[in-house]
Parts: sequence; structure tokens; C-alpha cells
Amino acid sequence: MSHWVEVGTVEDIPKLGSRVLQTADGDVAIFRAADDTVFALRDSCPHKQGPLSQGIVHGYTVTCPLHNWKISLESGEAQGVDEGCTGRYAVQVEAGRIKVELKG
Repeated sequence: MSHWVEVGTVEDIPKLGSRVLQTADGDVAIFRAADDTVFALRDSCPHKQGPLSQGIVHGYTVTCPLHNWKISLESGEAQGVDEGCTGRYAVQVEAGRIKVELKG
């Protein structure tokens, strides 16, 4: 079973930045790309569990602050030669308000 949680507005997140949503299942990083597209990933790099919310956003990718792994904001998949995936969450933006789908 899943439910949608409102997490704020697009304007609450700086362009090329993130905010963290704390949940019972762990932190979720909410990212805003330069074109205002919003993404949500588990806030944990698949390599050494670095906090992706503290990484650098470029295009539709975030670079982990610990070891420079590049993670797709669209899929949660590691890019290039690195392998692994972090959890991805569905996002809806309606009238500038962000909702994230959480399981459970």
C-alpha cells in the first residue's frame, strides 16, 4: 500500500539543490533540476551510503559527496562504469506543490 505525502513547493528547493524528507523507512532526498523538474531518491548512495542530498546536482544527475559517484535522478542508477542503484520515488507536482509517493 502506498500514500502520497505533500513535502512543500518547488520554490522551497533551490535550483540544483535538494531537501530531505525524513521517513520511518529512511531519508528521502528531493531534488530540483535547473529546469524545475523534481526528483526523489533514497538519500543513500549505492556505493558507501553517502548522503546524496549533499551532492552536486548537474543536469538530471547528482554526484555523491563521498566518492564522486554519479547517480541518475531519473532512475537512481549509477552512471558510467560504476554499478548500483538507490531507491527512486514517484513525484507529482501540481500547482507548484510537490507530493512524493511513499510505500507502506
